[in-house]
This record gives sequence, structure tokens and C-alpha cells, in this order.
Amino acid sequence: MGMFDTINTSCDLGPGFWNRNLQTKDLECIMSLYWIDPKGHLFQIDYSGTADFDINAAVGWNVTSNGNHGKVRPVLLTKILEVYPAKWDTHYAPLPRKLIKFIDGVLQHEETVSFNCVDVGGISRPR
Repeated sequence: MGMFDTINTSCDLGPGFWNRNLQTKDLECIMSLYWIDPKGHLFQIDYSGTADFDINAAVGWNVTSNGNHGKVRPVLLTKILEVYPAKWDTHYAPLPRKLIKFIDGVLQHEETVSFNCVDVGGISRPR
């Protein structure tokens, strides 16, 4: 499967895409977190530096919050992203995919690209 980035959307992108986590391999592919607000603006969420990690021989890793807060930054991206739901439990329906277009970090257009595909060994193929 590989690494991907996660986008949580509060913008209505249609059935199966509203208010859920989406995955994409069209951004950094380093498991970054992004958010699309209700108006279609793209933001990056960064939680780095919000916890301290101590190693204890008896317990293993000990994670403690250090009081720092995460950062939310706007992303001024001009690109077309292919996204799909991170979790799809509807076994009778194929995994939907959409192309979403951003210009300067603002959602411009979305379209469904493959509702009629089946997953064959990790590769999405038309029916």
C-alpha cells in the first residue's frame, strides 16, 4: 500500500466523501495531515513537538504531553489531487475515487473518476 497523506474534509464533496478522512498519494506521501474547511480552503495540520518521548527499560516508551499546541497552516497549492476514502466498509460498492482541483489552496472543482472499478490484487481496474 505504501505511505499516503490524510485529508479530513468539512467541505461537501458528494456521497462517501463528506466529513470523513480521505487518502491521497499526490501530496508529500509522508503521512501528513490536511484539512479542507467548509469553504474549500486547504490547511496542513502539524502536531510535531507536542509530546515528549522517554524510554524506560521496564515500561518501554513513555509519551507525555509537553503543553505545546499543534500548528494549522494554509497550503497555497495549485494541483489536481486524486482522493479516496481512508475507510470503506461498503463491500457491495466499489471504492470511489475523486479528482479535486486546487488553485492557490482553494478548491475549484471535483469530479468522480471511478465508481465502477474493482480492486484486483491492490490495483483498481475498470469493470
